[in-house]
Amino acid sequence: MLYSMYEAGYYATTPLRMAALATRNFWSSPLNPAANTDFGRRIYANADLFANLTRRYGKPDWNINAVVINGAAVRVRPTTVWSSPWCKLTHFARDLSDLRRAGKTDLEPAVLIAAPLSGHYATLLRGTVEAFLQDHDVFITEWSNARDVPFVEGKFGFHDYIDHIRDMLRQMGPRPHVVAVCQPGPPVLAAAALMAEDNEESRPASMTFMGSPIDARLSPTVTNKLAEDRPFAWFESNMIYNVPPPFLGTGRRVYPGFVQLASFMSMNIEKHKEAHLNYLKHLMGDDGDSAEKHLEFYDEYLSVLDLTEEFYLQTVDVVFQRHLLPKGELYHEERRVRPERITDIGLMTVEGENDDISGIGQTQAAHYLCLSLPTEMKEDYVQPHVGHYGVFNGKRFREEIYPRVRAFIRRMEQGLPRRTEHRTGSAEVVPIRSKASEA
Repeated sequence: MLYSMYEAGYYATTPLRMAALATRNFWSSPLNPAANTDFGRRIYANADLFANLTRRYGKPDWNINAVVINGAAVRVRPTTVWSSPWCKLTHFARDLSDLRRAGKTDLEPAVLIAAPLSGHYATLLRGTVEAFLQDHDVFITEWSNARDVPFVEGKFGFHDYIDHIRDMLRQMGPRPHVVAVCQPGPPVLAAAALMAEDNEESRPASMTFMGSPIDARLSPTVTNKLAEDRPFAWFESNMIYNVPPPFLGTGRRVYPGFVQLASFMSMNIEKHKEAHLNYLKHLMGDDGDSAEKHLEFYDEYLSVLDLTEEFYLQTVDVVFQRHLLPKGELYHEERRVRPERITDIGLMTVEGENDDISGIGQTQAAHYLCLSLPTEMKEDYVQPHVGHYGVFNGKRFREEIYPRVRAFIRRMEQGLPRRTEHRTGSAEVVPIRSKASEA
């Protein structure tokens, strides 16, 4: 019912939104002699704010067409190299000739960035991708919006996430590296443990966990306490709704993205109010640069996707209530997940000093679980003065965190056999190292 009411509210405000857009266009037109007056800017600003607050935010574009490496522009083309109804593996293929001009001649490590399936699209990691593109062959998981997956495609749960990570690592070839940002930590560690135990050729060469709830019992945050204080039945009864028409997933039971977004915003509601009031002031003051920065952030922040009922509830149960992975009680397809069986996969953990989502220690717990890893294959880093978002994005990430992750991956890469690749054809953009691109 809530989902239907939410959609009804969106359509009910459509006439007002159209009126606001018409007003905004009228008072921003260069043909309007009063457009640049104080009165005109005030009307324009209020109409623009209303239109933005009531519109639907779709999946953002990556807008990564090139990166600057060693002072040279290198063209980039995002390409889907593997997909299922629930996810697509996107490869950011860099132009080979541009790379050579930038002084990059050797094959660089392939990195799978496991994006969180927790309400936002993978494009939230745009800055993360741009950083890794400087020195790596980058792939990322782009999870589907559950409301757009037809009911006939079945279910997608926590264990399906594990299987998807394994399938995508296999698609990338031997010994890729994996970086798990936030939520994917537990399923990625589980996938790596299973692949290590089976001695799979495509088991990761290293795994980096950034702000991940490996053991949510440690330094519990508001989010952790909410999951522990509420009984499991409460989440099932209050957080799950049916997808209404006209979406492809009509009838599917989901945890709506707008509910997750409301939870996020309520944690810092005064901050969001202040940001929008400042945006209004910037528009009225004709400060276009500051207003544009606000729009860039909220265009991404307000773009959300739905999670399937089974994935959301299983994550609450497995990760935040029963803590099965750190307790050694997680089973996948009747096999116990044994991180202690990992012996040749480098492990790095990154945490933020002020992280209010995954407290300090939750990510570090991976070191205690991977008992068989030698000390020289482990690294832990806590970044001062950053919160959750700053662990994987922003200036401190680019200048302080990423260089450490890059150095760690290079160190783990040194002990691997030399990689070669057979290339054919003369396409303008050639994936540097990807079995998927050859398929």
